[in-house]
Order: sequence, then structure tokens, then C-alpha cells
Amino acid sequence: MSSKAELYDDLARQLAALIDGEPNRIANAANMAALIYHGLPALNWAGFYLENGGELVLGPFQGKPACVRIPWGNGVCGTAAARATSVVVSDVHEFPGHIACDPDSAAELVVPLIENGRVTGVLDLDSPERGRFDDEDRQGCERLVEIFLKGR
Repeated sequence: MSSKAELYDDLARQLAALIDGEPNRIANAANMAALIYHGLPALNWAGFYLENGGELVLGPFQGKPACVRIPWGNGVCGTAAARATSVVVSDVHEFPGHIACDPDSAAELVVPLIENGRVTGVLDLDSPERGRFDDEDRQGCERLVEIFLKGR
């Protein structure tokens, strides 16, 4: 089994190759969601919420159907967007205001998409395992988001 760092290095290489030369943000987000969903262990959802009219609206994802709209500042996604910083939650049931789109989700990692100093969306990962995400996952996903944002 590869180390987590090696896994994120591999995902970063694959993502860079997938989006190289493709200017369409939705196509790139769809491929990135699929890459993460199938490339990281113990996930039950991976995808994007994109800013639209002051709220987050469901974008490309992999997993079960999800909440379509999340108000800014609500839940883990809305909190990460409002704070413009990544949020790692070991147990979503202990997070104030958690929005339960999938009752099987236990842990969550959300990384904001920040372009020109403005949050334009978030990358959201859910896991059925409590404590699934740590600082290494946060750093790895922030790196993937950087590649995604530079690729367009």
C-alpha cells in the first residue's frame, strides 16, 4: 500500500494530465470528482458545489444524489465557503448545523475554490468512516484544488 503522500502525488499527476489543455470547468470538475472518488479509499461522495447567487449549488459529483442548494455559512460546505478556508470534520454528527444529505456520511472534508480572492465554490468529500480525514488529506486536496484552478 502506498503512503498517503504518494497517493496524493499520483492523484495530482493524473489530475494535471486529465485537465491539460481543457478549458471547460464543468468537464474538468467532473473528471476531478471521478478521479478522487475512485482514487481515495473510504469515500461515499466526492464532488463540487459552485457559487451561484450567494449560495452553493450542486455541481459535478460521484456518489448518491445530494442536496442541491446550500446557503452560504450553513453546514460544512457553507462554513468552508464563508470562512474561505478548508474544514476537516471527524464526526459530522457533532458539527453544529450539519446538513445530512446522506445519513451514511460520518466524516467530511471541504476545500474552498478561491479565485481572485473570492470563493467560487467548494470541493466536498464525505466518508462513512468517522475520523477518515486528517491534515494530510486537507493538504493533498488543497493541492488538487490548486491544480484544478490553474488548469482553466
